Amino acid sequence: MPKSKVRRKPAYTPPPKAGPAPAGPSHPAYVGIMLGVGLLGLAWLVVNYLASESIPFMQDLGAWNFLIGFGLIVVSLLMTMKWR
Repeated sequence: MPKSKVRRKPAYTPPPKAGPAPAGPSHPAYVGIMLGVGLLGLAWLVVNYLASESIPFMQDLGAWNFLIGFGLIVVSLLMTMKWR
């Protein structure tokens, strides 16, 4: 009977290097802060429209009130990108 061929083992290849571990979920306070900043921006705009003439410092700010209100909303939206 013929002799069987000897099987050769493949050369050792190390396992691929793993990247950084995936991050866990965000802290519950992060969601509260994110929503709070967005609602603060919305409230700033609403107060600006309804009562800015009777609030002295808001009247002094003038058109900057829009930048403040929309800026807070944009910060809140940017925070959603880091939310897990």
